[in-house]
Amino acid sequence: MKKVLISVFLMLIFWQGIDFISHAASEEGRVLFISSYSYAWDQVQIQIEGIRDGLGDDVVLDYEFMDTKRVDTEEALQLFHDGLAYRLSMVEPYDAVILGDDAALKFALEYQDELFAGIPIFFEGVNDEELAAKAAEDPLITGVLEKLSVEKNIELGLQINPDAKRVVAILDDSITGEAERKRFYKYAEQYPNLEFGEMNSSELRTFSLRYELGNVSSDTILIYVVMTEDADGRKYTNQQSIQLISECAKVPVLRMVDGGIGEGIFGGNVVSMYKSGEIAAQMAMKVMNGTPAEEIELVTDSPKVYRVDAAVMKRFGISEDRLPEDTEYINREESFFERNREVLIPGGILIGVLMVVLIWILIDNQRRRALMKELESARKILESAAQHDFLTGIPNRNKFMSDINQLVEEKRPCTVLMIDIDDFKNINDTMGHTAGDDALIQVAARLKEMESQILTPYRYAGDEFILILKSNQGKIVEKTAYQCRQVFAKPFVLDGNKAKICGSIGVASYPQDTDNVEQLIIYADDAMYRVKKNGKNDFAYYHAKEE
Repeated sequence: MKKVLISVFLMLIFWQGIDFISHAASEEGRVLFISSYSYAWDQVQIQIEGIRDGLGDDVVLDYEFMDTKRVDTEEALQLFHDGLAYRLSMVEPYDAVILGDDAALKFALEYQDELFAGIPIFFEGVNDEELAAKAAEDPLITGVLEKLSVEKNIELGLQINPDAKRVVAILDDSITGEAERKRFYKYAEQYPNLEFGEMNSSELRTFSLRYELGNVSSDTILIYVVMTEDADGRKYTNQQSIQLISECAKVPVLRMVDGGIGEGIFGGNVVSMYKSGEIAAQMAMKVMNGTPAEEIELVTDSPKVYRVDAAVMKRFGISEDRLPEDTEYINREESFFERNREVLIPGGILIGVLMVVLIWILIDNQRRRALMKELESARKILESAAQHDFLTGIPNRNKFMSDINQLVEEKRPCTVLMIDIDDFKNINDTMGHTAGDDALIQVAARLKEMESQILTPYRYAGDEFILILKSNQGKIVEKTAYQCRQVFAKPFVLDGNKAKICGSIGVASYPQDTDNVEQLIIYADDAMYRVKKNGKNDFAYYHAKEE
């Protein structure tokens, strides 16, 4: 009996050792990312992509959002502190903390001893140079400064408008706005021939803000820095600010960060939020791999690129020879599906090209290898056409099934969101099928605007759309579901008239709801029909029926 007990004891120690080694091999560390803003802020999504790639797949990455762009009060800060303190008390300690933007850094400095004692802290996206330098004096804190290049953007503005007499910055009274205001006016002495001024949205009512934007003179270099509020108390998301500025301004608008370029903002010498997040994550990885935190120096030269919107260039008649040689262009050429909404047009062109190639090969047999390359290119075009919906231009059901099956085969957590247009038959019956097609095209276009590295929309069938979210994390799924519901918030234009269109949304996640693809789609469909039964125009998660 004694020998049996000893053998069992040794086996338990052996299996626990294997489990420990396996766990250590599968997880290299745990990192917490605290953002000053919310996941809906497009720059935050870009930061997270960079952080994720910088850490790699073996590191656990959790998120916390202060949401200061919407609510920036002492009460909100205290609630965030209390909630974070509770959550930190319930989970294992983190190996590193990454902070996004100024508010998160100020929060971490204030509560470092209480919440992050002994944990290395890495920041990115911080505008306040004095704050960053002071924080970096702590051997456990370093990061990447977000140093927007006012000088290079003024120089770019002078290249595209040599007759400029004024330079105006669009700012507000936020933390970011105050930091960038100081930096902006430092360059006034460097450019004595330019009059420096600002448009402070925090001091302008909504009407006045639109008026001021619309009356910026052609001899002005206009730089959009930050605009989160106006004097009427209206809060602006980055997307709303970009839309308002691009609609009202009659001069090209320069930008010093990624957001908005490609959506009406001209562009400029921009800080790469992706690279900033990636560098901060790589710093964290070095510490987790044994490098002392005090040996990692503060990065004061932000990663930057010249990036402009070719469509805005065309609108204002700006030629490429006025821009730096290493400029990156967005919207330089229309995509295949924007140029060709019908399948027959590119198909006819393709057949014509193939006929020419076939005749060519009969005439000149020596070019056979070149022909094979042309045929391969044509095959890829046809394959792409087979995977996209000819009416809306977004990926079709075949492409969806291929993508979701691949994710499940790879055992990658994901979520599907099934969207059905409410009362679509009524649109066709009362306004005609042309109006119905317009409704489908406009819904698809709005869903396309939501597309990101982790979110892809598809047309599933008829008036049904479906999205794949490459995540099953509760907060990200909820944010995405709210975004889907917002697709129907603004009126649509059908047959020249505004029309209200609603949609019902069902949500199901892999693997927590099911590990079967067909069942996953059925569950999302069930959740969507539950919304329809309960009043429509909302979203619901799948919940197993209790018998």
